[in-house]
Amino acid sequence: MRNTRQKDVIRESLKGADGFVSARQLHERLEAVGEHIALATVYRQLNAMEEQGLVDTVRMNGQQLFRLCGDDRHHHHLVCVSCGRTVQIDPPSEQWLRKVADAYGFTIESHTLEVFGLCAECRGRGARTADADQTGPAEGQR
Repeated sequence: MRNTRQKDVIRESLKGADGFVSARQLHERLEAVGEHIALATVYRQLNAMEEQGLVDTVRMNGQQLFRLCGDDRHHHHLVCVSCGRTVQIDPPSEQWLRKVADAYGFTIESHTLEVFGLCAECRGRGARTADADQTGPAEGQR
């Protein structure tokens, strides 16, 4: 896929995010700084970037969230459900995955593992989980 100004602008905006963001949140950030890119274009570019392995994606509260991928090796994430803070973690061992799959009679074709919870800062201030209040990560807290 070719590089475009829009893709470059979206990539730069993702660099400033501490965690995963939705296409709509990213679109709002772009609009706030005077970048007028259609929401459909933001979705299209993010999905193309995902296919190229340039962004990570998770589903939380019924929506797809994106994060600039800074690592080519296989990895997973800890994601705060209150503020959206994200930390890359190493994957579990292949041996463990195969043992679990074997125990239930499965083979492994692919896997994803994202761990959702509260980060230390949100726990310290008594934050509720996004699942409890259905608001998702707060935009200003990333």
